Amino acid sequence: MILSELYWSFLQIGMFSVGGGYAAIPLIQNIVVKPHHWITMAEFTDLITIAEMTPGPIAVNAATFVGFRIAGLAGALAATFGCITPSLLIVSLLALAYARYQKMELLQSILGCLRAAVVALITSAGLSILGQVLFLGGVPSAAHIPYFSILLFAAAFLLLRKYKWNPILVMSLCGAVNLLLGIVTEHIS
Repeated sequence: MILSELYWSFLQIGMFSVGGGYAAIPLIQNIVVKPHHWITMAEFTDLITIAEMTPGPIAVNAATFVGFRIAGLAGALAATFGCITPSLLIVSLLALAYARYQKMELLQSILGCLRAAVVALITSAGLSILGQVLFLGGVPSAAHIPYFSILLFAAAFLLLRKYKWNPILVMSLCGAVNLLLGIVTEHIS
């Protein structure tokens, strides 16, 4: 029963995540965290971080992780296949249609509208995760804001945007700095 539920849940995510992995983040959250309670919001934030760092699409990585956590290897396979089934079918059909009708104005208009929806989905996901990280899921107060995390975010943003550093290097440095901070804080207390 759980395998079919995993397959069906991630089939829905795969069907409606137009625009790729970042657009799928709010859909994954609304299915995995809220109604099923397979993972908590804090675990979801960690899941997205790990899914972004590992090779492959975010939605597929998330499906594999959640499926494995819920029902082991069979769950990982069910969730992953559920996530990729719509893409396999839809991309095959769209490739045939696009090859035949790529010059039509109506098709170009539809694609233009989808771009705006994708930007809105990505923005929603980013703001949701930012709120979870900055305010730890609660009401913002000066005592609960992780100032070091904000400083680390700003430094990473500056290194990526202004100085054009390699994103892998920046992620590795942020991870190392946060790990050192954790070790130092634990050693002090």
